[in-house]
Amino acid sequence: MAKDPVRILVTGAAGQIGYALVPMIARGVMLGADQPVILHMLDIPPAAEALNGVKMELVDAAFPLLKGVVATTDVVEACTGVNIAVMVGGFPRKEGMERKDVMTKNVSIYKSQASALEKHAAANCKVLVVANPANTNALILKEYAPSIPDRNISCLTRLDHNRALGQISERLNIQVSDVKNVIIWGNHSSTQYPDVNHATVKTSAGEKPVRELVADDAWLNGEFISTVQQRGAAIIKARKLSSALSAASAACDHIRDWVLGTPEGTWVSMGVYSDGSYNVPAGLIYSFPVTCANGEWKIVQGLPIDEFSRKKLDLTAEELSEEKALAYSCLS
Repeated sequence: MAKDPVRILVTGAAGQIGYALVPMIARGVMLGADQPVILHMLDIPPAAEALNGVKMELVDAAFPLLKGVVATTDVVEACTGVNIAVMVGGFPRKEGMERKDVMTKNVSIYKSQASALEKHAAANCKVLVVANPANTNALILKEYAPSIPDRNISCLTRLDHNRALGQISERLNIQVSDVKNVIIWGNHSSTQYPDVNHATVKTSAGEKPVRELVADDAWLNGEFISTVQQRGAAIIKARKLSSALSAASAACDHIRDWVLGTPEGTWVSMGVYSDGSYNVPAGLIYSFPVTCANGEWKIVQGLPIDEFSRKKLDLTAEELSEEKALAYSCLS
C-alpha cells in the first residue's frame, strides 16, 4: 500500500544548502525510495524570485516521490502541517560583526519560526537546526516552541561526523563505509572534539580499532582533530563559499537515521539536549554519540573517557555555556 506523503520544511530554501538539499529529499535520499514527500520551502521576501526558480526546477525534474511543493515567504504557511523541519535559514556572521550581533539577529529569526512551528506544525514534528550557531539556535528554538518535546529538537553535527569518517578512510586508504563509531562531542564550532577512541574499521580479520590501524597518536591527537575542526573554513577558502553539498548530504543522513534507525552496533553524532550524560551540563544542546530506533535517539552510555578527551569535552561545553548565556541575554 502506498505511504502517505511526509511534509518536510526547508527554511532558507533558495540558498546554497537549500538548493543542494531539496533535490536530495525529493529523490528519496532522506526518507527512502518508497516514501512520498511534500516539500515546504521558506525564504525571506528578497529571495522570493529565486525560491520560485527552485520550485520550477523541482517541477521540471519530475521526481516521482515529490507529491507537492509549497514555496513561500510566509512563515505560517511554510510551517503548517509539517512533520519534519530542516532549519537551514539563519543570519550569517559578516565581517566586523560581533558574536552578540549575530546572536541577536538569529534570536529574532528563530523566535518567529519557532512560534510558527509551535502553533502550526504536525504533532511530533522533528526539527533539525543547520544554521550556525547551530547548537544555540536549536536552544533558542526550544525556548520559543515549548510544546515541541526536547527529544524532537536537534542540531547538525553529522557533517563533522562524516568529515571525521572521511579523514580516517583517506588516511588508511579504505572505503569510508568500513569505518564506524567516530564521535563528535560538543559544539558545531572549532571547539568540537572529533574522537576516534571507540571507532573501528572492518577488515578481513574482523573489526579493528582505528587507533591501532592508524598507529600514529600524534596525528590522531593533533592534525586529524584540527582538520575536522577547521574543515568548513578550508572549504570556504577553496570554494569562496561555505559547504553546501556536504551539509545537505549530512542533513539527509541525520534525519534518515533518526527516522529509520541506525544499523545494529553503529552510532552517529547528533546535537541533542543534554541530560547530564558524560558530566556535560544539562540544558545545553551538545553533540553526543547516539543510536536511533523507532524514531527516537538514545545517547550511547558507559564509554570510557580518558584525560585528554575529558579536557576536550569540558572545553566545548564551556563554549556552549557562554553561547547560551549570550543568547539568553538577547531574548526578550
